[in-house]
Amino acid sequence: MKIAAIQMRSGMDPDANLAALEPMIAEAAAAGASYVLTPEVTMIFAENREGLAKVAAPFKGHPQLARVGALAQQYGIHIHIGSLAVPLEDGRFANRSVLFGPDGAIAATYDKIHLFDADIAGLNAYKESATYRGGEAAVTAPLGEFTLGFSICYDMRFPRLYNGLANAGATLIAVPAAFTVPTGQAHWEVLLRARAIETGSYVIAAAQGGQHASGRATYGHSIVIDPWGRIVAQLAHDEPGVLLADIVPDLVTEVRGRIPALANARDFTLPDALQD
Repeated sequence: MKIAAIQMRSGMDPDANLAALEPMIAEAAAAGASYVLTPEVTMIFAENREGLAKVAAPFKGHPQLARVGALAQQYGIHIHIGSLAVPLEDGRFANRSVLFGPDGAIAATYDKIHLFDADIAGLNAYKESATYRGGEAAVTAPLGEFTLGFSICYDMRFPRLYNGLANAGATLIAVPAAFTVPTGQAHWEVLLRARAIETGSYVIAAAQGGQHASGRATYGHSIVIDPWGRIVAQLAHDEPGVLLADIVPDLVTEVRGRIPALANARDFTLPDALQD
């Protein structure tokens, strides 16, 4: 199966972001990709709730999503919008991932569970929970001979989610992201390789990259990693582009058979002193 990760530099104009995305989807489809993943915040890259509120469209009848569904049907492929902001009733947003099937219909959605509330030395503090409301449910979906597990960006720091996805049958895990440059330089590759190794799954990570109109810079370096932790393909930059890779379902079975960590896992208790 051929898959593609699209690297973008999204801004505040949803139509402009869609216009940048369309030719890259066409390029991936022409190269034979049957599954295409885009980054986190594909349609709008904003820094706060106020910025999103000005341009974020409701999920029902969302104009850019409707176009993506038409493209999925036109090319007969799965298109996975890594995430977009969906207005909620409390004034915040869901950071929602949307998978379209080859028929153009929405096959699955996932709301980002873990929210990035952090103060990175030398940079502004990030408080994603002021803008977004975290999701509560892990999601998998069939994808040809694979089962796709959903995650978004900061989720990658929480291995229990990935373990749960693998135990639920996921063999390919998507990680659309908008990683900061300092954390990307330090942790991007090692965290993604760890998630692939510990679950015996393929990992595909599509990233935002470069200096955005909002003032924020993102790391780029979209990547595909196999179940043994080997890098199958990677963009070694932060420029927009299309990353293609071939993946093989039998390798998941082989690796999980070599090191059956999922099967060998045991429940355990903690001493009271460690629970406090």
